[in-house]
Amino acid sequence: MSSQTVQTALSAAMPGCPECGGTLDSSGRETHCIDCGLVTDQDQIDRRPAWRTYDKEEQQRTGAPRTATRHDRGLSTNIGSVDSADISPRRRRRLARQRRLHGRSKFTSKRDRNLAHGLGEIRRIASALSESKAVKEQASTFFREAQNKDLLIGRSIEGGAAAAVYAACRCNGLVTMETVADVARCSDSHIWNCYRTFLTELDLPIPVSLPVDWVARICSDLPFNVAPDIRQRALELAEQATESTAVNGRPDGVAAGALYLAGKESDIRLTQATICEPLDVHITTARQWFQEIEEHIVE
Repeated sequence: MSSQTVQTALSAAMPGCPECGGTLDSSGRETHCIDCGLVTDQDQIDRRPAWRTYDKEEQQRTGAPRTATRHDRGLSTNIGSVDSADISPRRRRRLARQRRLHGRSKFTSKRDRNLAHGLGEIRRIASALSESKAVKEQASTFFREAQNKDLLIGRSIEGGAAAAVYAACRCNGLVTMETVADVARCSDSHIWNCYRTFLTELDLPIPVSLPVDWVARICSDLPFNVAPDIRQRALELAEQATESTAVNGRPDGVAAGALYLAGKESDIRLTQATICEPLDVHITTARQWFQEIEEHIVE
């Protein structure tokens, strides 16, 4: 059935114009008469379901979805600011006082205030890292669990928020602590302390990272393009190092050593400082695993 046929059927079902008895048209945001142009209704409410669903019982309108990134799950309201010259100064001061009291009434305890501060810090760090909404939701869930188990006592809220973001990023991909510490408001040592506590006390679904995954990360972060044969050789060395029992250490350090050895075999000098620059790895660590791979894998 075409849209014109549907519109004709809807117009026929509606009553006529109260002014001239003509046909009413409600295709836009207002209902008007086609003959005389009289507007009979405007700003109509769209009562259709807000999303597509195949179950008629679920076809209903609701408010904004609940989110873990807010301390109240996003269910509270805000009194907005009105910039209008028609409002008197006395009325403006009254609205500002109501807005301030309304903001204070959202927190029933200091625990809720700390939770709101921590979740706000999580949103700030995740936005600075250009992380997705799923990472923000997961980091907020980790922070709530840590607060419920009293893991934040004696630790700063900023450190707990940064540790929660780092844990959520580790669950969804590869990230270095240095990257999170650059945008956090605390030292990386404090973030490591909070993260180790979360890892011990909370059941975090953090996958084990492999050197093969870090090879691709290093190659993408380098300021120049790595030759495909060097990348492939580095992946082979990293995979052999993973299967070997003699080479067992930090996956990013092993990947840096494998990439350096692959460049050395191809007579293309990739310096250890250049390889370690996008990672939180010292040159000594990369040199150590390069020597281990050269001794136990190549020979």
